[in-house]
Amino acid sequence: MRLCLIPALLLSTPALANDGFGGLSATGLTFGQTEAVAMEEERLFISIDRVAVDYTFRNVTDQDVTGEVIFPLPPIGVWSGYEAMMNLPEDLTQEDLVGFTATVDGQPVQVTIDRIAVLEEGWDEDNPPSKQYDNPGRDVTADLERLGIPLTLDYMAVRDVLMSFPPAKRDELAALGLAEYYEGDAAQGVPPDVWGAWAIVTRYHWTQTFPAGAVVKVSHSYTNRPPGGLFYWSDPPEDYQIYLRDMYCIDDGTSRALAKTLKNPEGDEFGNYGTAYNISYVLRTANSWAGPIGKFILTLDKGDPKNVISLCADGVKKTGPTTFVVEKTNYSPDRDLEVLVVQPMAQE
Repeated sequence: MRLCLIPALLLSTPALANDGFGGLSATGLTFGQTEAVAMEEERLFISIDRVAVDYTFRNVTDQDVTGEVIFPLPPIGVWSGYEAMMNLPEDLTQEDLVGFTATVDGQPVQVTIDRIAVLEEGWDEDNPPSKQYDNPGRDVTADLERLGIPLTLDYMAVRDVLMSFPPAKRDELAALGLAEYYEGDAAQGVPPDVWGAWAIVTRYHWTQTFPAGAVVKVSHSYTNRPPGGLFYWSDPPEDYQIYLRDMYCIDDGTSRALAKTLKNPEGDEFGNYGTAYNISYVLRTANSWAGPIGKFILTLDKGDPKNVISLCADGVKKTGPTTFVVEKTNYSPDRDLEVLVVQPMAQE
């Protein structure tokens, strides 16, 4: 069975371009590049609301190996909350955005959370998650700390700090590419304002020792906060949808299923729309461990039998009304996972 990926972009008309919400993709655990510790098994569970992973690692050498295990979130633009809705907690001042927890051999681990600020000309939240992980941007954390700017996603708090700066400090910010100030227009009732250009990367990590020749079991879970938005699909696809069909291998069966699921029972004139969630998971970080993943099991839960789930993957097996499983052996991911879940509009 081959399911197809359709991104949770706003696929209807340009007029609907503001009807989406941003969110987070995620990655597996990283450990730098090591030939000493192999990932014997990865059991990955993904739903709209939750991601959970169970790993089995083995130190394949005769010496203990100690290093930092890291789980990074993708860059989040500091002004994201201003630009559009984000599938994030209302309180952006909290340190942990996703409720990340981890255990090692069944025992809870004290996880350290830190943040860095990154800046890259042309950085775009719409870039594929893999690009954001490969090159999240130039680290500007030291610049923000030196200038007294907090490492927070609370853009209103950041804006207050930036607006309080004197002209010389504003010029320095602009020269560094960190912010752009606007004079406003008093005659039109437009006040002065500022725009912050950096993004925040949140990292969860802890120091882990892998004893010589031994197996270590690591598990972690967190609240899934994917992006998405209002979703429309027509069958056959309209001209502006063709590139999505070609890029994401949307076959005829998936296309028909989407159109049927989204059809409004009151008639086409009322709009055939639903809500889509685009869940991204960066699998290629598994290649930083020694050799391929010995056994890889992916379980997907679409949440409701009426929902449509879609992704590019071979060997997908339906195991229940809402669940699907993919199993692989000696697996070296060469692409990252993109999963679409589309749910029909609730009818009153």
